Amino acid sequence: MDIHILVAEDDEHIGNTIKAFLLDAGYHVELCTDGKAACERLYDKKFNMAILDIMLPGMDGHEILKEFRKVSDVPVMIITALSGDSPQLKAFDNLADDFVAKPFSMQVLLKRVEALLRRSGALQKEIVFGNLRLNRETFKAFWEGQELPLTLREFEILCLLANNEGRVVSHETLLSKIWGYDYYSSEGTVHTHIKNLRSKIPENIIKTVRGVGYSIETIPEKQK
Repeated sequence: MDIHILVAEDDEHIGNTIKAFLLDAGYHVELCTDGKAACERLYDKKFNMAILDIMLPGMDGHEILKEFRKVSDVPVMIITALSGDSPQLKAFDNLADDFVAKPFSMQVLLKRVEALLRRSGALQKEIVFGNLRLNRETFKAFWEGQELPLTLREFEILCLLANNEGRVVSHETLLSKIWGYDYYSSEGTVHTHIKNLRSKIPENIIKTVRGVGYSIETIPEKQK
């Protein structure tokens, strides 16, 4: 599965070094040296993870993270040369997933990236949820061994919901992560795809949280 990572770092040497190591590890990497440009790219493209320096021109890493968390829960790692507890506490208050102080070992950084991606489910080749099995390499879905005739969008929606078991995925998050904000879509588009998904899955495992979004859950045996 292709993993796309955004790196926002204005130090050319550090940014290019991080990019080179991530590319060697098999990831797709986009490097931004400006904070506003990085924020725009996070909205325009579906990334599996972001690595943000705090001290960026145009818009700092804290501001980018705070804005991005309004629409997405993909892993975000904050990196900085700033010392003291304050930058780290602020990063975690803004819902960062990890914090790395400069200077750091590139090998250790790679391991921390891998850990975040694994925790988010991005590195999973297969997702099993009750009777549902999702193969992220072939983009195929199976219910009790029988393939479901899903479109790519429907498959991506199921993966996102399954990776967020027990949590509600908002309309905004679905639009951002599945369609991207460069696509002219609306909540109506999401509703239509959810309706189509429900018609193709034998059990109604997708629940509506009115005015917020959707969640996925297994049906207890006594209700079947």
